[in-house]
Amino acid sequence: MADSARIVAGRHYRANAVYNLFFGRHYRHLWTTPVTLPVLNLQTAVPGGLQPGKLGGGFQSTSMTLLGTNGREYALRTLDKDPYKTLPRVLRSTFVLNLVRDATSAINPYGAFVVPPLAEAAGVLHTTPRPFYIRADEADLGENSAKFQGKVALLEEKFEGKSNLIPAFGAAQDLEDSDDVLRIRYQNPIHQFDQLAFARARLLDIWLGDWDRHEGQWQWASYEQQNRTLYRPIPKDRDQVFYRFDDGLVPWLVSRPFIVGKLRTFKPQYESINGLVKNAHFIDERALNEVTRTQFHKLALELQSRLTDEVIDAAMHRLPAPVYAQEGARLSAALHARRAALPAAAQAYYKLLASHVTVVGTDESERFVVQRLTDSTTQVQVYGPKEFLMYTRTFRTAETKLITLYGLGEEDVFELSGDVTHGIRVNIFGGPNRDEVIDKSHVRHSRKKTFYYDTRSGNTLEPGPSTRDRTRKGVEMHAYDREGD
Repeated sequence: MADSARIVAGRHYRANAVYNLFFGRHYRHLWTTPVTLPVLNLQTAVPGGLQPGKLGGGFQSTSMTLLGTNGREYALRTLDKDPYKTLPRVLRSTFVLNLVRDATSAINPYGAFVVPPLAEAAGVLHTTPRPFYIRADEADLGENSAKFQGKVALLEEKFEGKSNLIPAFGAAQDLEDSDDVLRIRYQNPIHQFDQLAFARARLLDIWLGDWDRHEGQWQWASYEQQNRTLYRPIPKDRDQVFYRFDDGLVPWLVSRPFIVGKLRTFKPQYESINGLVKNAHFIDERALNEVTRTQFHKLALELQSRLTDEVIDAAMHRLPAPVYAQEGARLSAALHARRAALPAAAQAYYKLLASHVTVVGTDESERFVVQRLTDSTTQVQVYGPKEFLMYTRTFRTAETKLITLYGLGEEDVFELSGDVTHGIRVNIFGGPNRDEVIDKSHVRHSRKKTFYYDTRSGNTLEPGPSTRDRTRKGVEMHAYDREGD
């Protein structure tokens, strides 16, 4: 059996000049460029070999779990995508399917393989995907072999459970997916996101133009630290780095902010930070609510110093040689320009996050303390059982328009104080159990700045001059989306 093969990843993306004018050139030239890749051999792909596992549940890529030794697991995922299952049934047999499938050509098929050395230099935990060609007669993948035959796929580690911990993760105790981390975060106050680590990872995403970073795109390594369990992010599925979409009349129109603003093209300048981070809004809101402007700026400067010219050049050379010849210089130049502008991008990102901040308790009893310190600053602190400080941040009136507090379970206390001329609106959602709100604050040049939402009975409200009582019958205001359901 040959060790390597000269292949084309997606010859069906080849198109003529007229088609490209309307639907974009994208990365068609890379999908149709012959490259030499190693042939997948389950016995030698990783030390100890691999065995086929379950077929994955992805909606676009065909994927399979491969089982290694000592409980280690790996993901095998095709580079090409089939959006058939993502479309409504009524559209699956129409021209829309072909148009959406063709949009896969906007993905750089080899972009994910550039990321590991960049993440390593940035100080972000990472997978290390590798490309393979799967023979047209491959049979070692079991009953699902036919789904992979003749295709190009990436193989990368699956970081789920203790058996998949690696030395690069240091003192990590376990590996969890986002659903599990979110669930336990809202059950117990000692479980917290490592927000600075996540902010660093998100700035790396922005620098790479990776717009598809929703909560399902992360694993988390847990660390015991100062009586807390901190969860540090491990990004996965780097399919969308270096995305190129708006180079045709139709995709240019589709990618307008008022249509599908998240489809951001990777360019030397940052197109739209708002669009670039749109898909990650859910996890960003929950895992970045304590990071300050100063911390974002410091992280951006740190990344600038870590992501050197030498690091970028070495990463680009992980592209297959014919691909590097066509795109290496252009991608490198764009990364250099985006690195120079990273502090400004970080500040734009921070401004989006800071406008409306949600601070959430747990199913334990908490005490929320809001102090309107001055016209320009408001401090929020959250104390758990035994006065354990689980959250603290000072907000600036010029940056934050709304702070929303959720008490969740058990009995919570909300204390507000301070006498100021101007201040930030605070919305309070008490939760299903008995709660107490004591508002001694006063914002003089405003009608109301504290809004309390809860059931009318079973709670205690001591209003002040800035309080608006929004309690009522019914429990719908107790709902909080913990896991993105």
